[in-house]
Amino acid sequence: MQTPQSLTAYRPYWAKRFGVAPFLPMSRAAMEQLGWDACDIVLVTGDAYIDHPSFGMALVGRLLEAQGFRVGIIAQPDWTAADDFRRLGKPALFFGITAGNMDSMVNRYTADRKIRSDDAYTPHAAPDKRPDHAVTVYAQRAREAFKDVPVVIGGIEASLRRIAHYDYWSDTVKRSVLVDSKADLLLFGNAERALVELAHRLAKGAQIAAIRELRGTAFMATAGWKPDESWTEIDETVPEKVGAGGTAIAAPAANMGTVIKFMARTTRGQTVIRLPAYEQVKADPVRYAHASRVFHLESNPGNARALVQRHGTRDLWLNPPPLPLSTAEMDYVFGLPYARAPHPSYGDAKIPAWEMIRFSINIMRGCFGGCTFCSITEHEGRIIQSRSEASILREIEEIRDKTPGFTGVVSDLGGPTANMYRMACNDSKIESACRRLSCVFPDICPNLNTSHAPLISLYRSARQVPGVKKVLISSGLRYDLAVRSPEYVKELVSHHVGGYLKIAPEHTEAGPLSKMMKPGMGSYDKFKRMFEAASKAAGKEQYLIPYFIAAHPGTTDTDMLELALWLKRNDFRLDQVQTFLPTPLAIATGMWHTGKNPLKRVSAGSEDVAVVRGGRQRKLQKAFLRYHDAKNWPVLREALNAMGRADLIGSGRRHLIPAWQPGDPGRFAKPSAPLRKTRRP
Repeated sequence: MQTPQSLTAYRPYWAKRFGVAPFLPMSRAAMEQLGWDACDIVLVTGDAYIDHPSFGMALVGRLLEAQGFRVGIIAQPDWTAADDFRRLGKPALFFGITAGNMDSMVNRYTADRKIRSDDAYTPHAAPDKRPDHAVTVYAQRAREAFKDVPVVIGGIEASLRRIAHYDYWSDTVKRSVLVDSKADLLLFGNAERALVELAHRLAKGAQIAAIRELRGTAFMATAGWKPDESWTEIDETVPEKVGAGGTAIAAPAANMGTVIKFMARTTRGQTVIRLPAYEQVKADPVRYAHASRVFHLESNPGNARALVQRHGTRDLWLNPPPLPLSTAEMDYVFGLPYARAPHPSYGDAKIPAWEMIRFSINIMRGCFGGCTFCSITEHEGRIIQSRSEASILREIEEIRDKTPGFTGVVSDLGGPTANMYRMACNDSKIESACRRLSCVFPDICPNLNTSHAPLISLYRSARQVPGVKKVLISSGLRYDLAVRSPEYVKELVSHHVGGYLKIAPEHTEAGPLSKMMKPGMGSYDKFKRMFEAASKAAGKEQYLIPYFIAAHPGTTDTDMLELALWLKRNDFRLDQVQTFLPTPLAIATGMWHTGKNPLKRVSAGSEDVAVVRGGRQRKLQKAFLRYHDAKNWPVLREALNAMGRADLIGSGRRHLIPAWQPGDPGRFAKPSAPLRKTRRP
């Protein structure tokens, strides 16, 4: 990969002289107190403004402030008119628009398309403080407020909707959010590099329409546009065509030399891959699945090529993904002068998202697990970006010294996963050439450095910080990696588990697991033995809390029955369970929408994937996860009879559910002894 310009190498903008704001201003009065007559950049977000690096707008705002720009924030504006978008006046450079830390549709609706009663990112958890498809609505209102100010969209909603995508809530294939929002530029992924470069170039007088080469950006262009005539276009609009879509996703390690040579040939010169057009993927599920496959194959920043997709009479152009931040850059971003608190205007209002993370620390970004139902890799990438131990320890000290209510307990040292800190490919050339979507599926790649030594060192150092009584690990543990380090498991279980440890097998059966790209239960069983042995040695009574998903693509009713029987054999009664939610751009969402498998080459005759779409069957599969709930017994009895498994209905230990129903005067047996009840932490 090329060496990018460091985030700290830019000459600060002239407004650096104003210094650091206690909080980025949200009103004209606050601007005047800082001595500002205008903002250079106005950031609009669907979340409450919490000045902490776990919240995107705070991180972006403080980063731009450190570059010398005057940054204002409009949080959760009234989107019914443009007036609120004029609150801070006309920005000198651009509007930056985000829906917040979550996609606005995921934030507002459940997997059953029901409106949620609360919003964790809003004071008092109040609902209805952001619109559906917030990026589009906010961008349109910003344009109405000041027609000549550039509009830049970013954050996870923009990232996950950057190409034509299936939208679960409308049950349609929607255009790129860039088309509907009419924004000038879309920044996807962790966009610090593109954002800083863009701000400095606009400050020097560049026109945003001329900024076309930044990695991690997308823009609209006239049909057939190319940077120059040296560019070559590869046509991937036809699924049966052998090109990028025909390339193997998981190349065996023994063939990596061949893969490197292949990538050297295919990336020579300037290349752009043409995806099937919006109109094509909307009309043809096979082309949608093929486009999903090609898109995900072009996700490694070391070898990804530009993508183009026709929307009507124009082309959507996507540059390759952003290059990862170095450890020094990660330390810089997380070490900026955050107030580490909600904006004072919220008073004593409780903001659940803040309450959950205020004593936790993000130690890394990215995930190489490749779980198909998860959108982390589509946004943050597969290359792990880690902070230094010293940076993390300094943040622990800041929490101790600055965060009200700290009792000595750090609630988490983690990120997308608990235990990928500082893990990377052993060979940078192999990493730059690799096209695998997962480093750990179907097996852990032999080129992956899975050492937990840096994490063990971090845990031990964190426990020694004066004033720290306990350091918990709350992020999801990747147990197939953990079993490779008995020392890590011992360290974790002995010192960092608060009675319960959450892990995510997601399922027990091979069919669903293969579509999720998750390991088999052998890794779970091995980790469980290690966990229990370490707990016993430490003299602690501790439990694993497994997470499971119902109705994931590739899951049959029989699969869910086998999972329910596994839960009963292992004495698990789950209080909270998850039904598959098709989020934009995820591979599993492509499976759910098309009934095809983008993990393999796609054609009309390629592998079909079993999909649960109907509400009744989705409820049935969820009911299997809560087999112990009497409310689910009638539907489970009906299903078991239909499946020819009436032998599982009865009052013995071998039965899944009883034949009697609470409140039924005709019941003929008492329920069997209650099982151990477990809750998610």
